[in-house]
Amino acid sequence: MNMDSVMVQYHALGLSYYLRKSDRLAVTKLVTKLTATGLKSPYAVCMLIRITCRLMEDEEAGADSPHFDFIQSCLRHKNEMVIYEAAHAIVNMKRITSRELAPAISVLQLFCSSPKPTLRFAAVRTLNNVAITHPAAVTACNMDLENLITESNRSIATLAITTLLKTGSESSVDRLMKQIASFMSEISDEFKIVVVQAVRSLCHKFPRKHSVMMNFLSSMLRDEGGFEYKRAIVDTVISIIEDNPDAKEAGLAHLCEFIEDCEHTSLAVKIQHLLGREGPKTQHPSKYIRFIYNRVILEDAPVRAAAVSSLGKFGAHATEMLPNILVLLRRCLLDSDDEVRDRATYYIKILEQNSKALSSQYILNSLQVSIVGLEKSLHQYTLEPSSIPFDMKSVPVTIQPITAEEQRPLGQVGGAGTEQVSYSKPKEKTITDDFREKLEAIEEFKQFGPLFKASDPVQLTESETEYVVECVKNIYEEYLILQYRCTNTLDDQILEDVTVHVENSDDYDVVTQVACPVLKLNDPHYAYTCVKLKEDPLAVTGVFNNTLKFRVKDCDQTTGEADDEGYNDEYVLEDVELTVADHIQKVNKANFGAAWEEVGPENELVNTYSLSSMKSLEDAVKNIIQFMGMEPCDMSDRIPVGKKSHTLLLAGRYRGGHDVLVQAKLALGGEGVTMNLSVRSSDPYLSEVITSAVG
Repeated sequence: MNMDSVMVQYHALGLSYYLRKSDRLAVTKLVTKLTATGLKSPYAVCMLIRITCRLMEDEEAGADSPHFDFIQSCLRHKNEMVIYEAAHAIVNMKRITSRELAPAISVLQLFCSSPKPTLRFAAVRTLNNVAITHPAAVTACNMDLENLITESNRSIATLAITTLLKTGSESSVDRLMKQIASFMSEISDEFKIVVVQAVRSLCHKFPRKHSVMMNFLSSMLRDEGGFEYKRAIVDTVISIIEDNPDAKEAGLAHLCEFIEDCEHTSLAVKIQHLLGREGPKTQHPSKYIRFIYNRVILEDAPVRAAAVSSLGKFGAHATEMLPNILVLLRRCLLDSDDEVRDRATYYIKILEQNSKALSSQYILNSLQVSIVGLEKSLHQYTLEPSSIPFDMKSVPVTIQPITAEEQRPLGQVGGAGTEQVSYSKPKEKTITDDFREKLEAIEEFKQFGPLFKASDPVQLTESETEYVVECVKNIYEEYLILQYRCTNTLDDQILEDVTVHVENSDDYDVVTQVACPVLKLNDPHYAYTCVKLKEDPLAVTGVFNNTLKFRVKDCDQTTGEADDEGYNDEYVLEDVELTVADHIQKVNKANFGAAWEEVGPENELVNTYSLSSMKSLEDAVKNIIQFMGMEPCDMSDRIPVGKKSHTLLLAGRYRGGHDVLVQAKLALGGEGVTMNLSVRSSDPYLSEVITSAVG
């Protein structure tokens, strides 16, 4: 790295980093040394900036880090490539404030007026990305961006306008939209997608401009373009429909027009499902039937099947249209595709019963269980023949996917289009699946039946302590299994016969404990404590005091051999709290109104509460969802801008398979938020459990 050749120095740095990449301390020493001595090669400096950024990210360092001072000093480098790399690195840092962004923004602003097209393009593209997270910081560049609108390079002009759309005022929207519409046909699909994304963010920022945006998007839908471009437009229109009720009918009309001449099957199917969900809720649902049935006549099998499903939802929701819907569905019985015929038969049989409960359960609200879990439960049922009918309530609602931590390329931090080098931070695999696998391997627990719900891991110690313990609460129909993942971080000790002793003041009975035989250095293993849940249906919460108990044996740090003698010791852990949310699985009701009527008012309870600690509707909605552990329905977790009142709709399934629905009517006042809570459930005690927990 001391040679004068710029390429030799660049490759030498790459090799030095590669040899040290698994050792963060060695990488830190390398960065510290090179930032102090300096490098002659601009290519090597760019790589050093990327390595430094990755190191800061792994250390969760901010602007007070000496590494940040080095990157900031590169803004004054004599080479433009290094200056841009430093600016790009700063604006992409996660823990950065507008004040710390200012020098990088100033550099990018100067590049916007550079005579070199590559620099102008790089600067405006970076500013376009920064405008998403820090629009106020980019506002200072608006004058320079205005000058780029007339740029002969349409890619630069497009990025300039879309950046202005993100940072400009509501009054400038119409003018900018007209300007960009004038040359949309001259740019590639890649930049058209950038425009669509800018329009999407603009609709969230200025919801009153939805009509201008919808007209612009509909004209883009009619133009020629590839699948990714069309999908971006459709996703944007759907997003606007979901966020802005005033835009629903206009958006559905544009999408109906689009599917009349849509060559992409997946988009046509997606729009059909949207029409089936949102169309029946409009003032004049019958006007959408023609567009849906046209698909049955004109399209291929997947689209025809989706159209049949949409017709079924219209028939279930709008009873006045039911006779006409049945006529159309009976025509579908003659279709050449078996999927279309099967769906038509299914919907006809249910709709002919003219039962709101059946329609809600089997049409408007889809199957509320995990398909993977259903398959496993049915397979297990066939292996163990029983006279007891198969119970759908025994099937878990969700199965968490098995995921693993992926290495992130360093190039994603520093920029695109150059060599990607990676710093593999030693990270553990995602442990959720590991918890589940270890639990299923314990024979003593198989008698408890299927697992209803597993919580997220809760830290019971600090990560820097000598013993690190995490806990997952596993809920069964009648039992709670506390699963502790224990790690020994001391290299001179081995722990044996490790258990977690549980005490509580709520009179929960501890049924059994499963000890961890041995804990060696950084080799996590599991201990279990099984608790019997109370028979009282109203007693569902509690606090468990945990103490880690074990036998300590000193060991040789070199060989790892333990002494024969040992001594008993214990370590106090944080408490584990059992809450109402632990007993409830999230269930999405596609049609909450139908589900609310299906459950009925028999077990309904209504109470009013004052949430004085909540200073906004957003805070109230977030905390209520977290406290109850239910799924928000009908997009009720999104609050329209400027609203002083809101209704939050929640759905869940309680331990034992009982449905529970909540309507929380919120009003913002001078003393916080007032909540009128209505709870309906299929169990007479469950409504009381929810209301008393809130109180």
